[in-house]
Amino acid sequence: MPDPAPPRDFDAWYREGGAPWDIGAPQPEIVRLLEDGDLVGDVIDVGCGTGENALFLAARGLRVLGVDGSATAIDLARGKALARGLAVPFLVADALDLARIRRRFETAVDCGLFHVFGPEQRRAYAQSLCEVLSPGSTVHVLCFSDEEPPGPGPYRISESDLRDAFRSIFALMRIRPARFQSKTHEVGARAWLATLTRM
Repeated sequence: MPDPAPPRDFDAWYREGGAPWDIGAPQPEIVRLLEDGDLVGDVIDVGCGTGENALFLAARGLRVLGVDGSATAIDLARGKALARGLAVPFLVADALDLARIRRRFETAVDCGLFHVFGPEQRRAYAQSLCEVLSPGSTVHVLCFSDEEPPGPGPYRISESDLRDAFRSIFALMRIRPARFQSKTHEVGARAWLATLTRM
């Protein structure tokens, strides 16, 4: 039986302060990517939520743009940037129509966005990423894996789901098991961390 569709009223999650993925810190996998030298150039954080990953990267010298479809999340991210003295721009944007940003980046990070899209949307999302990434640029995708038991929350994503969504647009450079930290997973949900290069 397929996983149920994830809840879509993200504004309500953020307004009520109950978004389980909003852990008040960068995802450890993003920290590791930076430490390993895998985040370079101008970075776009797609589905940035309240901005913790983007703010972490900016505090370490990267130029980052955070985008999210939730106006409430973006307001919260802007407030954090102001409080921390970080000049990080945050925009409300549709991840399926990133061409409207009219800017290119060397790196994109997707920390928990891909896995909210159903099968019919994933290919469109990959094509949208092409509008903000030049050939040779990289996207890192952290998403729940199909090793995570069924239940509420995002879709469980298989390795073939990732390959199919990005096929012929991005080259899958590596994929490894990872953990997605949340308020409801004590040791983190089982996840994939995929690194793909724009063709």
